[in-house]
Amino acid sequence: MASKLSDRWQTQALPLFAVREILDKPLEDETPQSRIKQIGMMNILYMMHQAHEKLTLSNIIEFTGMTRSGVLETMELLVKRGILTETLGKNSAGRGVARQFKLSPVVLEQLSAG
Repeated sequence: MASKLSDRWQTQALPLFAVREILDKPLEDETPQSRIKQIGMMNILYMMHQAHEKLTLSNIIEFTGMTRSGVLETMELLVKRGILTETLGKNSAGRGVARQFKLSPVVLEQLSAG
């Protein structure tokens, strides 16, 4: 059985991993403001994940109140970094395409190893 301290470390592992990946490995032509937005987005995505919310573009827009282009810009950088993966699925009406995001298997592997 895991201790309460172990549970706390597990809870903080993803946000700390994201901060390290984003700040220590800046992308070319990336601004400090963009990196801060990515860190904030990762915290929001983690909260949504913990609440068992699907990480769809629509859900993220609704949760954050950001514009579609603002969310897309940040999410695309997180995908480019390899922190997230993106898939295209059916929207809730079953007619259109919905962008869905998940934590990258590589990230999950690194978190479980650490």
